[in-house]
Amino acid sequence: MSGILVAGGAMAALLASTVSVQGASATDPGLPTDTVPSEQIEIGIETINGSGCPAGTAAVAVNADNTAFTVTYSDYLAIAGGGASAADFRKNCQLSLTVDVPAGFTYAISTVDYRGYASIADGASGFQQASYYYMGESQTTSSNTTFQGPYDDNWHTNDTTEWAELVWAPCGEQRNLNVNTELRVYRGSSPSSAVSLMTMDSTDSAVSTIYHMEWKEC
Repeated sequence: MSGILVAGGAMAALLASTVSVQGASATDPGLPTDTVPSEQIEIGIETINGSGCPAGTAAVAVNADNTAFTVTYSDYLAIAGGGASAADFRKNCQLSLTVDVPAGFTYAISTVDYRGYASIADGASGFQQASYYYMGESQTTSSNTTFQGPYDDNWHTNDTTEWAELVWAPCGEQRNLNVNTELRVYRGSSPSSAVSLMTMDSTDSAVSTIYHMEWKEC
């Protein structure tokens, strides 16, 4: 089975966004801009909570061109069967990120690539869920994907938001970006001795969750 799954509608949304941008007026304030802050932005973890990210096991890094940032986990594992404890079937992580936005700019998350590894027995299933929102704002962007066993490969889900539906950080205000993720593994009809697991990283620990950023001037 292929190790890459793309969330439904992601490519269609990306194409629709491209068409709408090309057909709009260049003076439309809602258009995406090629103007990205030249000053290197900084993103840090203010608080971290959850069974999937014990202290010291998550890290954030910003791309040099300010167009994306990555979150890397090193101890994010949900497991069921084979003597695993009842609590191990679900793991989650809640990050509150400080984003240093240069004056005169605001940003939105346009695409997120979630990656990991899964080994799911026949009859079992895995579940990946994620959401993010700005502190103090009610609008939340969320997605989820189910993986049916048998499955033994890296996995990849991609969530893309059309330009017109992007949720922008408030201009001129310091608002943390809250990122929540969750993994679950259900034993289902698989034998109790069969081990099923999902991780939020790859077996070589070289894969991160990537948040792609769009910028515009306030």
